Amino acid sequence: MTEPAPAPPEAQQRSTAGQRFWRELATGSAMVTVLSVVLALFIGALLIIVSDPGVQDAASYFFSQPGDTFSAAWQSVSSAYAALFQGSLINFQEYSIGRALRPFAETLTYATPLIAAGLAVALPFRAGLFNIGAEGQIILGAIFAGYVGFAIDLPIVVHVAAAVAAGMLGGAIWAGIAGVLKAKTGAHEVIVTIMLNNIARFLIVYLLATTVFQRPGRADPISPFVYESAELPRFFEATRLHVGFLLAILAAVFVWWLLERSTLGFRLRAVGYNPNAANTAGMSVTGTYVAVFLIAGALAGLAGASLALGTERHLTPGISGGLGFDAITVALLGRSNPWGTIAAGILFGALRAGGVTMQARTGTPIDIVLVVQALIVLFIAAPPLVRAIFRIKVRAPEPVTTAAKGW
Repeated sequence: MTEPAPAPPEAQQRSTAGQRFWRELATGSAMVTVLSVVLALFIGALLIIVSDPGVQDAASYFFSQPGDTFSAAWQSVSSAYAALFQGSLINFQEYSIGRALRPFAETLTYATPLIAAGLAVALPFRAGLFNIGAEGQIILGAIFAGYVGFAIDLPIVVHVAAAVAAGMLGGAIWAGIAGVLKAKTGAHEVIVTIMLNNIARFLIVYLLATTVFQRPGRADPISPFVYESAELPRFFEATRLHVGFLLAILAAVFVWWLLERSTLGFRLRAVGYNPNAANTAGMSVTGTYVAVFLIAGALAGLAGASLALGTERHLTPGISGGLGFDAITVALLGRSNPWGTIAAGILFGALRAGGVTMQARTGTPIDIVLVVQALIVLFIAAPPLVRAIFRIKVRAPEPVTTAAKGW
């Protein structure tokens, strides 16, 4: 009996590559991220059960009729998560496709500033810097964009472009302060950006009390609406989704190109790995710090411009809504990768949009959504815990063969 002929080398290489792909998928960081989300949603379900009055009533006679408690718990969780799904992705109860997809448009609306601000945090991560100041940079971007939007009258295309550019300039200036202080004095960027956040928060309150920024005939701190020529066009009249989402995606493409295809990106990553070695190699570490913060600030300023020109179309003291701090979570969940940041921004946008519907329809506290977001970050920051819970083996390093070495 003849033995089967061995597979050709090309087939063996394809088989090895396929096995490596599935091993990476099953044990790599992407799987840990997905399981972190699943685990957070599971704990969120437990919190929904505990906080539901119907479950509490059924639990009072658990030992006589335990089925009622389990039924009430299932009803509570399923209805809450169904409302979360319908409020963030698609509502099958609507009579038209446009109305059914309106929740997804709202998710993308929430995701737009999260993606841009998440990139503003993720980019400095790659350079070994921690940009806590996205909140203040969003506010300054909104101030600059909003002022150009309601105080200057320009032609329609020029006006919106000038307002967006002004927003990016405002964020870049605010972040550039932290970059210069880091480069010239060694001041820690975390402390500086936190203080700049506070200054920006009080600055917008002060400006909205002045005659330049306050809406005529109003005593409360609110600005005039931006001119129609400065508004970011909306895709559909019935939704708030606007062109700012496309700008955020283009910003992610730019960050990918910057990191993977440009000389500045190579220098940025080298400084992030080892600033001393980069300095020895002739790279300007201080110049890289300033450049990174300027670009990050412009990205956060884009988030502020999308709020001032697209979503809200006027300025208020709470226009940022804490998005700068959520951006830190988005950057961590996206693992400082532009494409991961987009996915994380859309996920958190869905939680924001769906959380409102979940609370309105089922009475589930929206704070549970915030707990789920915090748990996602906690589990991503502790991969050994996730691997232990789901019994995922740590991937062994690949053996180095002479062929791999190129000998």
